[in-house]
Amino acid sequence: MKRFFVCAFACLVLVQASGAFADGPPVREYVVLTLGKPAGTLEVEREGNREVHRFEFNDRGRGPKTESVYTLDANGLPTRVRISGHDYFKAPVDERFDREADVARWSSAAERGEVRGGPAFFASLNGAPPELALLARAAGASGRVALLPAGAAVVQRLATREVTVAGQSLRVTPVAIAGLGFAPVRAWLDDGGELFAVSFGWQGIVRRGWESVLADLERADEAFDQERLDELARVLPRRPAGDLLLRNARLFDAIDARVVPGSSVLIRGNRIAAVAPGGDLEVAEGTEVLDAGDRFLMPGLWDNHAHLGGQDGLLNIAAGVTTVRDLANDNQKLPARVKRFDANLEVGPRVLMAGIIDGRGPFAGPSKVFADDAAEAEKAVAWYADNGYVQIKVYSSLKPALVPVIARAAHARGLRLSGHVPAFMTAEQFVRAGADELQHANFVALNFLFDKVQDTRDMKRFTMVGQHAWTLDPSSTKVQDFLALLRARHVALDPTIGVFEGMFDARPGVLAPGYERVIGRLPPQVARGLYGGGLPVPDGQADSYGKATAALLALVKAAHDAGVVLLPGTDALAGFALQRELELYQRAGIPPAEVLRLATWGSARNMGRTRDLGVVLPGRFADLVLVDGDPSRDVADLRRVRTVIKDGLVYASDAVYAALGILPEAVVAR
Repeated sequence: MKRFFVCAFACLVLVQASGAFADGPPVREYVVLTLGKPAGTLEVEREGNREVHRFEFNDRGRGPKTESVYTLDANGLPTRVRISGHDYFKAPVDERFDREADVARWSSAAERGEVRGGPAFFASLNGAPPELALLARAAGASGRVALLPAGAAVVQRLATREVTVAGQSLRVTPVAIAGLGFAPVRAWLDDGGELFAVSFGWQGIVRRGWESVLADLERADEAFDQERLDELARVLPRRPAGDLLLRNARLFDAIDARVVPGSSVLIRGNRIAAVAPGGDLEVAEGTEVLDAGDRFLMPGLWDNHAHLGGQDGLLNIAAGVTTVRDLANDNQKLPARVKRFDANLEVGPRVLMAGIIDGRGPFAGPSKVFADDAAEAEKAVAWYADNGYVQIKVYSSLKPALVPVIARAAHARGLRLSGHVPAFMTAEQFVRAGADELQHANFVALNFLFDKVQDTRDMKRFTMVGQHAWTLDPSSTKVQDFLALLRARHVALDPTIGVFEGMFDARPGVLAPGYERVIGRLPPQVARGLYGGGLPVPDGQADSYGKATAALLALVKAAHDAGVVLLPGTDALAGFALQRELELYQRAGIPPAEVLRLATWGSARNMGRTRDLGVVLPGRFADLVLVDGDPSRDVADLRRVRTVIKDGLVYASDAVYAALGILPEAVVAR
């Protein structure tokens, strides 16, 4: 469910020269590929100083469709921009920019501004990827250009390579840009400085006719990114020379959800060697001693719903998240990344891998593994089990009849079964067919809205909840009976409630809820994305949508009260989103100490990992977090992580954030 933003500011690059467009056809055509399959189109049309980009793709019924029209001056800087259409969630787009002399003005649903100043490039919120070539032209040979509304783009031109298709060859050059997000971004340009290809992980765009070369370019992009991540893994962690003693800490007992002041913890290698609750420890000479200064010491946090990529490892560690469950990813790339995390060759958490299985069709998820019959389903489960996965996650296009088949095969191999509830199936039917876990609170609500919607493969799995969730009474017999079924069958719930807060409560032009203490820390262009709003609200539905998040929170609280296991997870921005998720649990009425317990011991117990994780006891992995304040009284204090220890390596949270262009928490007023 993670939102895919196609914002030009996230992928801007430098071309070879400034000035006029290179010679070539008046229209360039591109193909949008999702995991190698066509999912949309892009056209670039130019005439004189005017350029038009027409862009669209389909992602499970979502996806943008925009037309961007640019008028440029002699230096390639936009003097006029008009972007229209709709965005990823089908909200209308009307973005405008105008520059006259030294005055620049811009407006969109998310922002409005005016500034006087020198030359700068307007980085749009809704523009298509070819905007990167326009910015590159403006950057010129210097490799630097100021951006509007804020910041600057700094670029690096890398080694050119030759690509060949059907005997035709073309020289393409990767370029990298820093200063726009958490890390440098790459794109590929031809010798004329025009966009050739760009990749966003599971989705890529390449010039039509050259689709076969995209995979090689993506591998080169990954190698470039990996080189930076490898270097950060060398410089960010500190490995104690011998034993490490943490002294004078307020220790959180995650089993009993209580705090023990004046505690000490001895770490030897990557394990906890001894714990003295409320006391000190005698240690050998040469032991490094770290005075916690009465800070709050707790086990590392769990994010039970992640899709790891890019900088997520760093973001998680900086926030004290030392274990995640990856609930769907590239099944060729994820195991390799997990091995790097485990070997501390890349900064990142421990990872429990879940493999996705979906059915084929127009709304199929971004997966390489599909099953339309029992043989395919059993083969997929066997592959995941043989390759270190601990869970199967099914998706919305899977045939309901295959759920019990997958459940039997998964359980026979010791794997859990979870997922989206497949379309044309209720959550109760999914549970009775053998599921061990439900992803996303909206599927709990949809269990009671089956008379209104059965096909949940598209946007209706969100919009119908926005319209009708408020009508559900958590104390009603039907809801309580369903929650009793979950408890009786030991079925857990992974609510990702923060995702729905972002859908139902966020409004264009207003900071996304929960990011008030974060916004001042983020790189300027990243921060702009937090004003984009959520789902478009249909006429007459503002009141219903406004009640939707509270209704889902009430269901989550009712589930907790009924004894259903809650698994805090995000499906959103790594690190920061888990902090918000846990704040929402507290807002729902779950005591903060219990919230911490859910995100540590409770998560480890659900996944059968308590012999190694989830609690600060001898023999467990040295995965610990030092926090200013007391999150057992106010979960919001988790935003004040100072030191993180993962696998015995010590990280300064602010230093990890700084590597991502994120300012320390201390610079933002509480």
